[in-house]
Amino acid sequence: MIEISNLHKELGLQKVLTGINLKVDNGSTCVIIGRSGCGKSVLLKHIVGILKADKGKVVVDGQEVGSLNEMHMDALRLKMGLVFQGGALFDSMTVGENVGFGLIEHDHLSQKDLLERIEESLSMVGLHGICNLSPSELSGGMRKRVALARAICIKPQIILYDEPTTGVDPITADSINDLIINMANKLKVTSIVVTHDMRSAYKVADKIAMLYQGKIIEEGTADEIKGSKNPVVHQFINGLALGPITETLDHYK
Repeated sequence: MIEISNLHKELGLQKVLTGINLKVDNGSTCVIIGRSGCGKSVLLKHIVGILKADKGKVVVDGQEVGSLNEMHMDALRLKMGLVFQGGALFDSMTVGENVGFGLIEHDHLSQKDLLERIEESLSMVGLHGICNLSPSELSGGMRKRVALARAICIKPQIILYDEPTTGVDPITADSINDLIINMANKLKVTSIVVTHDMRSAYKVADKIAMLYQGKIIEEGTADEIKGSKNPVVHQFINGLALGPITETLDHYK
C-alpha cells in the first residue's frame, strides 16, 4: 500500500531524512519509533503530500505522491485519515461538525446520511450521542477518540496516527491502543503509527521500524525489535540514559 524509496529531505540547514526506505503492506500496521525531533512527523507529511521530497519517492496505492497535481493529490488524500497529535479539533465547531468535516468539504451526502455517518463513526470509538458537545467539554482521551472518529468518517484505506497516546494517562493510552487494533481489524485499513511510546508500539504493531539520523536503521516484529542487538535500538526501546544515542549528542555539545 505504501512504499518509500531513498527519501531525502532538508529543512533549512538540517538534514532531516537522509535516505529512508520502507514498505507497508496492505492491511498491516507499521509503527515508526524514534526520538522526538528525529523526523517521524516529517515522514508522515511526505505521505500525505504536505511536503515534497528533495530526493527519492513516496508511492501510495500505486501513485507517486510527488508527481501528482493538486486535483489528483486531493483524491488520494480522501483515501487517508490522519489522527493528529493532540487531536487538532476545531474549537469553533461541535463534535459532530468536527467528525463530518471531511465529508462536508468533499462529499455530497444528504443531511440525513451525513448525520448517520457521523454517529456511526462516533459509536465505533465508543462516543455515541455527543454530537452537540463542543471540544472544550471533552477530556483529553475523548478528544483523541473524536479525532479518530473524524479520520474514519471518510472511510479511508489508510490511517496515519501521529503520537496517538501522547498526553493521556496509561489507562486511556491503552484504550486508544485497543481502538487502533479494532480499526485495523474491522475496517481492514493500512495503518502507520508514529510514536515513542514502546508499550503502545509493542501492542499495536505488525512491524516496527526505527528512525535514527534520517534513516530506518532496523525493522521487524515486536519480538524481533525487543531482541535487537543494535546498541542504538537497545538504548531507545529500554529508555536508557547512557548509550550511543546520547554519546553522539554529547559529541556535538
